[in-house]
Amino acid sequence: MALRRAVAVLGIVAVLTSGCSWLPDRDDPSPQPLRPVWTEVALPTPPGPAGRLMVRDAAVCADRWYVVGAVGDATGVVTRPAAWTSLDGTSWTAMALTPISYYGRQNVLYSVACRSGRIAVLGAKRGGAHANPRTSSWQHLPDGTLTEVRAPYDLYGGSQAVDVARMVSGARGWLITGNRTSGAAVWRSPDAARFQIVEGAPQLASDGAGETWNFDAVETESGWLAVGGVIPPGRVDRDPLAWRSDDGVTWQRVPVPGGPEYDELQRVVLLQGRPVAVGLRGRAFGAWRADGGSAGQWRAAGGFGRGQTEGIPGVRGLTVAGDGLFAATTDGSGHALWRSTDAGESWRPVAAPVPAPSGAERAATIVGTPDQLLVLIDDARAGRVFRADANVP
Repeated sequence: MALRRAVAVLGIVAVLTSGCSWLPDRDDPSPQPLRPVWTEVALPTPPGPAGRLMVRDAAVCADRWYVVGAVGDATGVVTRPAAWTSLDGTSWTAMALTPISYYGRQNVLYSVACRSGRIAVLGAKRGGAHANPRTSSWQHLPDGTLTEVRAPYDLYGGSQAVDVARMVSGARGWLITGNRTSGAAVWRSPDAARFQIVEGAPQLASDGAGETWNFDAVETESGWLAVGGVIPPGRVDRDPLAWRSDDGVTWQRVPVPGGPEYDELQRVVLLQGRPVAVGLRGRAFGAWRADGGSAGQWRAAGGFGRGQTEGIPGVRGLTVAGDGLFAATTDGSGHALWRSTDAGESWRPVAAPVPAPSGAERAATIVGTPDQLLVLIDDARAGRVFRADANVP
């Protein structure tokens, strides 16, 4: 398994670093960045041993904000899970957590989704002989406690494990996106109390048409919509791909146009009921949107960002806020923020509140509402949270 993952990563790096045809014209004038008025908010240290705060993801619903992460030592090796909540995005309180397993007590909570004022969370900690992630899901109980959900080891791990990516919520319940050795997979639950894995499913999993990879999902009027990519036979670079499902069990592929470079969809949201996704377009970034329905006819929208010669780029966050879209990306060396007010056709940089380098134990993401933006930045020394008006002039 470790060899297979190493070969896959080396293949991706080879594709991303070969040639220079994907690079934007560096002589083109760059638009001036938007400059929100950022205000830092303080997260209290949860009860327990002191340490630095690690922030990884955020969500908002029913007029309540949530941030998840961990408390760690200076190296980030010794960790314990942490979560915070706020009614206004300004004053925060630490949530009570109940881990039940050895690795659960060390989890770094990295993905959170919100539904009807309750959250469900993914956390993980590397361990064991091969240092693979030991993943847990966490359920928000009626008393406000966030508790680890007991699950068999092979639900998220085992010999078929590859990754467990994102927690997603909707009226139909909860969906986790990720991948197994058989290709793209999901985990589904009506209440976040117990998840059922869907792996090796026709159309969703890898087959003769290529090796599939699932990054993210969103609920639409007609069901779940997942996004990712596929490596066709005889190729080493991905093409973008989407899937739709009424029930999270049976999936149908939805074509997404790509180009000659490495393309994949890494985040997706609904903008006025229409799916918009952002992902890699070569080593820079691009947007795609589905016109004419909840899964629709996909087409490529605008590209943005600059390619770098080193590091692995990626999209770290995508949200609808104010009058448009906001994205958080990394070019492999640093994180950046972007805004689009025309459904992804054009993008303008947004000045971050503080420098946001990329690398091990570093993270950045963005979440918003019609009125507010919340940005999380972790530079491996401190996890910090900032808020601003979503309607940036």
